[in-house]
Amino acid sequence: MKQKQSGFTLIEIAIVLVIIGLLLGGVMKGQELINSAKVKNLASDFKNTSLYIYSYQDKFRALPGDDPAAASHVTGATVATPIVAGQVGNGRIDGAWDSTTPTHESFLFWEHVRLAGIATGITNKADTVGYPQRNTLGGLVGITNSTAADNPITALKGAYIICSSNIQGKFAKQLDIMMDDGSTITGSMMTLDPSVAKTAKDNPADTELYTVCMGV
Repeated sequence: MKQKQSGFTLIEIAIVLVIIGLLLGGVMKGQELINSAKVKNLASDFKNTSLYIYSYQDKFRALPGDDPAAASHVTGATVATPIVAGQVGNGRIDGAWDSTTPTHESFLFWEHVRLAGIATGITNKADTVGYPQRNTLGGLVGITNSTAADNPITALKGAYIICSSNIQGKFAKQLDIMMDDGSTITGSMMTLDPSVAKTAKDNPADTELYTVCMGV
């Protein structure tokens, strides 16, 4: 005598599919929230760096990094060694945004704002891991000026240029929508093309890594 075979009913299968759908939807929504939080943190880096500049200016009537009296304004601060004579105190933050030279203004910017109590972070410049400012993705955050020598993207304008690296293209595009005009090649925020020097990248690939810069 044959045994009666048992299996799932259509209702049971439908319930399982609904549960799977809900689980997948929850995972996707969770990932979306995580990505949104990352973009907000990246945006905060740009906003906060601008605030550091203005807070230091209000307090000492000088630019952090460019301050010729930094040693008297802030205990333990280092005065920059000019790359070109007369640069220190010229009202401009000189040096590449990602400079690792301990005497460059763009490198000393972080020491000045941290020692002044405006920003938090390590002030030991010899700590090559802890001293550089990092974003939520582990990339560098830095500042420079818009002169031809230092501006990372020729078309980008501003008294100061703030850059943040190691940013996926999908986040770069979301940042631009949140903070600028939605285009990565125009406006006050642009994405650097890694293959073409000092040029903005149009429609960066979602999973590729880029440097995003903003003029303020």
